[in-house]
Amino acid sequence: MLIGLLKTMRPRQWPKNGFVYVALFFDSKLTHLPSLLHVTLAFLLLCLMSSAVYIMNDLADIESDRQHPTKRKRPLPSGQLDPNVARVAAVLFALGSLTAGLLIDIQFGLILLSYLLMQIAYTFRLKHVVLIDVSIVATGFVLRIAAGVAIIEVERFSPWLYIFGGFLALFMALGKRRQELVLLGAGAGSHRAILEEYSLELIDRLLGIVTTSAIVAYSLYTFLAEGLPANHTMMLTIPFLIYGIFRYLYLIHIRGEGGAPEEILLRDRPLQASVVLFGVMVFVALYILV
Repeated sequence: MLIGLLKTMRPRQWPKNGFVYVALFFDSKLTHLPSLLHVTLAFLLLCLMSSAVYIMNDLADIESDRQHPTKRKRPLPSGQLDPNVARVAAVLFALGSLTAGLLIDIQFGLILLSYLLMQIAYTFRLKHVVLIDVSIVATGFVLRIAAGVAIIEVERFSPWLYIFGGFLALFMALGKRRQELVLLGAGAGSHRAILEEYSLELIDRLLGIVTTSAIVAYSLYTFLAEGLPANHTMMLTIPFLIYGIFRYLYLIHIRGEGGAPEEILLRDRPLQASVVLFGVMVFVALYILV
């Protein structure tokens, strides 16, 4: 049962909470040990809170997950994990994370509370509202970035990164919806009712919009944001971002992938290389060539 609980906490999705490091990294404070420790603590509390949300989500979807070709193997729908144990764990994780967050920093704690309330609304209502469902997913990533801003004293963080992060998260959420439609086919609506409101044509059009918006938002950040190097070396990071997005689109449309973004990142070497090179170029521009 403990193994089932750990699986339901979805540790493989904890890398999503890495968005909390965005402010630290782009504010040139990665080498500042106190800030690094604060953000790492925030990351751990976000993992605890997101695990509570995942458990709650699985409890709410237990019946529909039993009809899904892969989700039916999850601990709750398969019977490996007792729902009562899952409920107690979800409450303890949420309260523990929220209490610790408020004690560390009020603003950070309020962001955790906002994330929890938004996810409760998503689980029981908003995930059944077309377009709002993917928007809520993207908002969760923006709140992760905001949590990183709240936990440290930022000096050069730009609001453009909120916009870019939101579009990038929306891009990944739409990619996941597309893969669900492809995987489940004509019976998609019986597994997840909201999928009846989407079509491959609509999602592809939306992907085109958010892809362009993400690239434009980041490009504007590299030469309009205050506090960046005057030599505009940040613009050299744009090609790596574009390649990463293009590679993800290739995996969606040609390879038929596009499920959980963190799983794609773990197995696709070219995508991994683009992320690493992007990070290296940003580090060089912000920490070395300043």
